[in-house]
Amino acid sequence: MIVRRHHRVLVQGITGKQGSFWTAAMQAYGTMVVGGVNPAKAGTTHLGVPVHASARAAAQAAPFDVAIMFIPPLAAKAAALDACEAGAEMVVCLTEHIPAQDVMEMLAAARANGTRIVGPNTAGLVTPGEAFAGIMPAFNPRVFQPGRIGVISRSGSLGTLVALILTQAGEGQSVFYGVGGDPIVGTTTREALEILDADARTEAVVICGEIGGAAEEEAADYARGMAKPVAAFIAGRAAPPGRKMGHAGAIVSGSGGDYASKRSALEAAGVAVADLPSQLPGLLLPRLAQPGGRQAAER
Repeated sequence: MIVRRHHRVLVQGITGKQGSFWTAAMQAYGTMVVGGVNPAKAGTTHLGVPVHASARAAAQAAPFDVAIMFIPPLAAKAAALDACEAGAEMVVCLTEHIPAQDVMEMLAAARANGTRIVGPNTAGLVTPGEAFAGIMPAFNPRVFQPGRIGVISRSGSLGTLVALILTQAGEGQSVFYGVGGDPIVGTTTREALEILDADARTEAVVICGEIGGAAEEEAADYARGMAKPVAAFIAGRAAPPGRKMGHAGAIVSGSGGDYASKRSALEAAGVAVADLPSQLPGLLLPRLAQPGGRQAAER
């Protein structure tokens, strides 16, 4: 699922400082926010939308498609289960430091209810020129512009940098998909790649990866069969073994998840890997210029 202008968004934790700031930003950008959740303020109005006691109560009053969570870690599981059981198609979980057992229960509830969870610890999703759900600077035209390149990132800051670099190179973005930096996430890098491969507006994809885990290796396995050009940058090239680098998922255990294994897997799948983010346009744009995209370039 890609967040579009027509999707109805429910904000869990709408009345808090961060919930209020980012809800107002989403509304100004064009995101259709239809309500919020705060049990202590149910029945009131905030930022022009009704506040409900729960996602299930909100769904009865006005159906929604996407729930976005501005919720503390220890309350995140209850909020996610509430949204899943209320019929959300997607739950955008910005929260980090959620106990692993709680995340497992959240993902089980999502599977049982047909809900896609993005995150935990995601910066959200952006469809430039249409809508965003999260804490990305979609409203900054120097960073995000409508275009044809999809960006997938475990890191919000790295994803922002790559979007900026693409915009400076004269290329906008079709979608930014923040999968989140935790070890356990609801939507993997591979799954996001599958979504962008199926998106008619996306003509090429950039993967912003990190050391740790097997997300990039799994994405490489799918990228091997793609006709759309794919380029990647992997953060953590100089990280010492066993050192956590910013995200809970960015830690190398044993011989798996290190920089070399990720780069090798991506390059073997035909993905162009940049040493620096600034090199991405130079790797990707020549492939886009070829008729037939990546397959023509490889021939």
